[in-house]
Amino acid sequence: MAAAPPAALVNRHKKHFMGIPAPLGYVAGVGRGATGFTTRSDIGPARDANDVSDDRHAPPTKKKKKEEEEDDDEDLNDSNYDEFSGYGGSLFSKDPYDKDDEEADMIYEEIDKRMDEKRKEYREKRLKEELERYRQERPKIQQQFSDLKRGLISVSEEEWQSIPEVGDARNRKTRNPRAERFTPLPDSVLARNLGGETTSSIDASSGLMSQVPHATPGMLTPSGDIDLRKMGQARNTLMNVKLNQVSDSVSGQTVVDPKGYLTDLQSMIPTYGGDINDIKKARLLLKSVRETNPNHPPAWIASARLEEVTGKLQTARNLIMKGCEQNPKSEDMWLEAARLQPPETAKAVIAQAVRHIPTSVRIWIKAADLELETKGKRRVYRKALENIPNSVRLWKAAVELEEPEDARILLSRAVECCPTSVDLWLALARLETYENARKVLNKARENIPTDRQIWTTAAKLEEAHGNIPMVVKIIDRAINSLNANGVEINREHWFEEAVEAEKSNSIHTCRAIIKSIIEYNVEEEDRKHSWMSDADKCISEGAYECARAVFEYALSVFPRKKSIWLRAAHFEKNHGNRESLETLLQKAVHHCPKSEILWLMGAKSKWMAGDVPAARGILSLAFEANPNSEEIWLAAVKLESENNEFERARRLLAKARAQARTPRVMMKSAKLEWCLHNLDEALRLLEEAVQVFPTFHKLWLMKGQIEEQKGELEGAHETYNNALKECPTSVPLWLSLSQLEEKQQKLTKARSVLERGRLKIPHNGLLWLEAVRLEFRAGLKEIACKLMAKALQECPNEGVLWAEAIFLEPRAQRKTKSIDALRKCEHDPHVLLAVSKLFWSERKLQKTREWLNRTLKIDPDFGDAWAYYYKLEKQHGNEKSMKEVEDRCMAVEPRHGEMWCKVSKNIENWRLKTEEILIKVVNEIPIPI
Repeated sequence: MAAAPPAALVNRHKKHFMGIPAPLGYVAGVGRGATGFTTRSDIGPARDANDVSDDRHAPPTKKKKKEEEEDDDEDLNDSNYDEFSGYGGSLFSKDPYDKDDEEADMIYEEIDKRMDEKRKEYREKRLKEELERYRQERPKIQQQFSDLKRGLISVSEEEWQSIPEVGDARNRKTRNPRAERFTPLPDSVLARNLGGETTSSIDASSGLMSQVPHATPGMLTPSGDIDLRKMGQARNTLMNVKLNQVSDSVSGQTVVDPKGYLTDLQSMIPTYGGDINDIKKARLLLKSVRETNPNHPPAWIASARLEEVTGKLQTARNLIMKGCEQNPKSEDMWLEAARLQPPETAKAVIAQAVRHIPTSVRIWIKAADLELETKGKRRVYRKALENIPNSVRLWKAAVELEEPEDARILLSRAVECCPTSVDLWLALARLETYENARKVLNKARENIPTDRQIWTTAAKLEEAHGNIPMVVKIIDRAINSLNANGVEINREHWFEEAVEAEKSNSIHTCRAIIKSIIEYNVEEEDRKHSWMSDADKCISEGAYECARAVFEYALSVFPRKKSIWLRAAHFEKNHGNRESLETLLQKAVHHCPKSEILWLMGAKSKWMAGDVPAARGILSLAFEANPNSEEIWLAAVKLESENNEFERARRLLAKARAQARTPRVMMKSAKLEWCLHNLDEALRLLEEAVQVFPTFHKLWLMKGQIEEQKGELEGAHETYNNALKECPTSVPLWLSLSQLEEKQQKLTKARSVLERGRLKIPHNGLLWLEAVRLEFRAGLKEIACKLMAKALQECPNEGVLWAEAIFLEPRAQRKTKSIDALRKCEHDPHVLLAVSKLFWSERKLQKTREWLNRTLKIDPDFGDAWAYYYKLEKQHGNEKSMKEVEDRCMAVEPRHGEMWCKVSKNIENWRLKTEEILIKVVNEIPIPI
């Protein structure tokens, strides 16, 4: 081991003040402005005033002088204060208070009381009025809900009982604070249990806070530490001294209230929230700019605005006026000066500005704005026009203040002074008579031959006075004239003119513009695509007449294009009326007689209007044009069956089976007999059909369902088995056979059927879904969950499986499962519907509506979503919202959805309309819980 250094060497490097106790009342750094603070660990727990002090450097007591002892004897407590004697006694104790003075004070006091009673009634009345006025402006909570409280009289006992209990909306930590809260023990308790106390202090060498354990109560603190409690006491003492110094002046008048000082500081609202140093720097910089370049207006304006922001409005006014003297020709300077001045002074400022800059339009307009009466504004504008006769802005402002007759006279002078202003010419034309307006527009075209608005205004003028043939001529001349003058013909701008013409009810003008411009700058091979795009754009802007004109022109060029006829027919169906649609369809079938859908649309339009003979006539013409057409045969059968002409429908189907035997014709024949409860005839037709078309699975399915309805379960079982031999990839057949086995309580066979189906048709979500539901219906939820996990592994993108999996989970885990489902199948309608039902179960109704709308936007043919939406509005909406959902559903006529097909394909509901099916589905679906 190395030898220890000698003691002399250690003492030589030791500082002379180390180990020496600190002076009494010493706080390190207080002379340099440093302050300290104390914490709970410094002063320990709260102590009684009589406890022994815990000061480590308590100052020794010293003898007081005699005068100080006398001053300390004075008790300055409020309870010791007397109105005449002051604190503790009178200064004039040798001259006691006179009895006469006391009697006079009593008399004055009685007089004051008497006068106060006289004013009491008036004062109470005034206070009552103020209180009533205050309560009208700010009523109490109980007054705000008084009408609702009165409404509680009509609440029945059942409604009282149905009010849900108020749940605890707080989180778990707030609900059970004792179980979650953990308060650690202070270090002083730990140190005391170790046998000593701690003192929080700052190490002078490192600047870090340390806690020094004291093994014994008498152990001293190292001299290098700073007592934080002493620092806090010193700071408080210094603050009290400063407040006491400024609290009273020599004369005894209070200058600063020490108690309300900080409160007053907090209540002050500064006009500028920035740093005062930044303001000073900005002032200095702007002053330098002004002195360097006094003829620079932005510097003066910036200086004035800086003073305005900081609340020195008068300084800002002085600065800006000084700047106006330096820059009398600056518009911005004068306008800023007028803005900063009050209205009376602003007029004088603007008058000076007008004398310096008589040709400034902005200054004249500002001068007119400062006038309060219309007469004064007119006078200013007319004076301005004498100085600036070619200002269009001044002419417009002046005309707006005049009556129509005076405005016409003023505009006639305006177009002479400003012949190139289109707005002035058009305004004058609007105020003139028909003949004079034509002359005005002709003059305008001579002065401005390159503007299209003058031509379109002339066309609107002619249309307004019934001169329709002239409209087309004017638009044609307009395009030729503009081309001759070198103006580029822009199709988009002209289409905008057509839209504007339609909005102003100038229908013939907009049609003329469309016909004249539609072929401009369009390649021959791009015509159809370009014109359809133009029509879509017009429809999106609500310009239906423009779109109709585009379709008319396109059909005149391409009369044999079935796609254009269809788009035009759909346009008329959505935005036109029945007459326009039927007229269009008549033209369509004339040009495209082989298009079955056009014939069918025409027949349906007549049928929906109640004109059944006209619909039959259209279908008979369709038969002539399209013999042996399956679609037309079936449409004719539907028309007759819907109108209770069952014999006609049977004869039509018999002819169709003889002339155009197809699987659908055979299926419709059997279905008609099934609907009319002729089950034996339906089975006979199906037996014949499956022999001819064995691979059409719907025939087998109908045959099995009819046999189930008749109670022939063995025959249905045999039918399904034979069908699966012919159609092994038909999912409905596998599902029907499994459900038949389940009805006969043969769960093992049902499972076997579904497993065989999954082997034949791998990765099919519907077969996996039926297997999961089979186990769930059997009460085996664990097995169902395991099967669902396997199903999601094999079919990770099947929305029907994810939608079912969400509600198989416990309530607490459904949200997590829904997030996984959305990640895998973001745009699947089944998943979106499941999320909507999840929000509904949590009573988040607005989010439910949003997600249902999102579902229907992705797949409007999804009937289940419509049913849930209608049920939501039925329970939580109103009649208007229910009607809106019903109308939207009828417009799209949905045909798919599990619950929807279950109702619509039920043979008992074969004649129900869309709205009736919707009501039945709504009554069958459960409320999400």
